[in-house]
Amino acid sequence: MSASHSPNAIDQPNLREWLDEQSRILGFDGLRITDTHLGSATERLNEWLAEGRHGQMEYMARHADLRSDPGALVPGAVRVICLTMNYLSPAIDFDGEWQRLADPSQAAVSMYARGRDYHKVMRNRLQEFAKLIESRIGNFGYRVFTDSAPLMEVELARKAGLGWRGKHTLLLNRESGSTFFLGEILIDVPLPIDEEQESHCGTCQSCIEVCPTQAIIAPYQLDARRCISYLTIENPDSIPVEFRRAMGNRVYGCDDCQLICPWNKFAQRTALPDFAERHGLGRASLLQLWSWTEAEFEKRHEGSAIRRIGYSRWRRNLAVALGNALIAPEVTNEDKLHIRQALMEAQAEADPLVAEHISWALKA
Repeated sequence: MSASHSPNAIDQPNLREWLDEQSRILGFDGLRITDTHLGSATERLNEWLAEGRHGQMEYMARHADLRSDPGALVPGAVRVICLTMNYLSPAIDFDGEWQRLADPSQAAVSMYARGRDYHKVMRNRLQEFAKLIESRIGNFGYRVFTDSAPLMEVELARKAGLGWRGKHTLLLNRESGSTFFLGEILIDVPLPIDEEQESHCGTCQSCIEVCPTQAIIAPYQLDARRCISYLTIENPDSIPVEFRRAMGNRVYGCDDCQLICPWNKFAQRTALPDFAERHGLGRASLLQLWSWTEAEFEKRHEGSAIRRIGYSRWRRNLAVALGNALIAPEVTNEDKLHIRQALMEAQAEADPLVAEHISWALKA
């Protein structure tokens, strides 16, 4: 990486103010800067991987060396501009989310996934921001990221002062809780760095206690193999039987640890239309989503993060939730009859992954 930027431009006393202003104009909600040194976080990552807590996310282990050294990922990088973007739609109400989780006939889709794919939204705006910086200081070396490469994003954001790691391992911020996406621009410009924040979780254990599958095995320690977000999204195989009942009606991701977190009373709503709910994903019943054909799934999830799990995993997750609805006392006998009929009608033509979960559901 080479740079031809002017030192005088970099040293402008109002450059940081300009960066903050431009980031807000582009829709980002927080900006901090840190260096590329990760310290003890590398050791903790290696221990986590050695214990197999990453499950089948083999890419975590495959690129562990790059995760531990951003300078290797982007040669010449000396700083990381870390940014946040709030995703919570104004239509979302936490009390309403708890009510949905308590209704076994309804589908619970993680709040962050109901709008456009954040990868695309963030990446485009990060790229635009980098070009604006270039127009200000001259040519410089950079690369943008948002959950798109082996980069320890949460650790870098923590170091930069955007928040602290909660006991659920997500980043928490006093101004906006945890309902935001992270993005980074690795640069070869030695900008001044920001200070870290202190942790403010105190003695609270709410996220640990509320986790349906006890995936938070200790404060700041997550076993992804037990996490419903992993099981419904990253896991390509059958959902382990021991976790199926605990999934309830969660068909894509899980928000429980965020919904219970006291800091999320400060969660900020986004003004970006990109993250507005699409196709009724915050209101749909399990049977409504089950009725989608593969073509409908592809069409309705076009531009959505959900689309990447594919139709088979989507149906697998729904089959588990429908099986849970069949044993729920809150669901009427008439609705259970409709559920059982819908599952039986789909069983013959289902692929082996989905068929196995349908069989499990029908045994309720």
